[in-house]
Amino acid sequence: MTSSVNLLDFDLNGLAAYCETLGEKRFRATQLFRWIHQRGASDFSAMSDLAKSLREKLAGVAHVTALPVITQHESKDGTIKWLFDVGGGNAVEAVFIPEYADDGDDSVLDRGTLCVSSQAGCAVNCRFCSTGHQGFSRNLTTGEIVAQLWFAEHFLRRHLKTDQRVISNVVMMGMGEPLQNYSALVPALRTMLDDHGYGLSRRRVTVSTSGVVPMIDRLARDCPVALAVSLHAPDDVLRDHLVPLNRKYPLDELLTTCARYLEHAPRDFITFEYCMLDGVNDAPEQAQKLIDLVRRHAGEGLRCKFNLIPFNPFPESGLVRSPASRVQSFAKILSDAGIVTTVRKTRGDDIDAACGQLAGDVKDRTRVHERVARQRTVMLHQVGSAVVDANGKTS
Repeated sequence: MTSSVNLLDFDLNGLAAYCETLGEKRFRATQLFRWIHQRGASDFSAMSDLAKSLREKLAGVAHVTALPVITQHESKDGTIKWLFDVGGGNAVEAVFIPEYADDGDDSVLDRGTLCVSSQAGCAVNCRFCSTGHQGFSRNLTTGEIVAQLWFAEHFLRRHLKTDQRVISNVVMMGMGEPLQNYSALVPALRTMLDDHGYGLSRRRVTVSTSGVVPMIDRLARDCPVALAVSLHAPDDVLRDHLVPLNRKYPLDELLTTCARYLEHAPRDFITFEYCMLDGVNDAPEQAQKLIDLVRRHAGEGLRCKFNLIPFNPFPESGLVRSPASRVQSFAKILSDAGIVTTVRKTRGDDIDAACGQLAGDVKDRTRVHERVARQRTVMLHQVGSAVVDANGKTS
């Protein structure tokens, strides 16, 4: 299998080029692509409309292989989280979030969203995200990104006993910064969008980024889909602390780039994600700063909506979720200023599948506990008179 090619690594153009190396015409690649992605087939011998000679050829040089599933957890709200093995002691997670018809019939799926990972770990290290505290191991391949969708879609069809498409939306909001894995991301997006593949609308595929400015511009040219930007702060001083990437691409540069992206985007707005942190970024004055920031870029064509996200705590962060009343007050200030604002409903938090919780159950590559212990020792040495209470906290 080591010299064999995983066909999940190819978008349709890539598969056509590969088939040419086997002496096959493009229409064979289209047939093969449909078998793999629309029907979930991995056995070449079952692909009945392919020439027997091609099936035999493929059996010797190619395969269609999903990622091994380590664990599967289902939440009481129907959310499903899969932990996939990507080798080398690394694991990534994907999360399926079902939404049912408004009439309360939970047998009728109205929308199915899959949250997909792009990296094993993450190098951005946002303070409120548990994946960042894991550290960065490596980029996923195109095949490893697509494999999460391939497995989930066809597992769910079997589970729900349907031939209809189950996953209607894909959000690149799992582990990793998608735009720091650009060369693998774009072919994966093209496979999701291709009518011979999953046939998803550009409006229903979202790339979430912490603000990699040059790659946002490239995405606008190469494969514009819906864009969500992790904002989380109204000014550079605070955002430098919460999202370290801001030191390289500060807010004004980022928002100017977002306005530029809208010239190509399938939606007429950018979604700004804003994680609500108690006493950190949730004050009324900070809401007003956000309004001023957005208005400052309105002349460039920036249109946006805010998605306020209740923080999902984890021990290493030292952060606390904003009270629900403060989140609602913050949302009202933005809404009263004419900015479309929603509060994200927390899903799957009983299985650690909610926003900011994905960590892959793998080793702590940033040695967070060691670093915290060292910082604590230095602090105690500096202040000299610091007192440690019974809970181990300095006061």
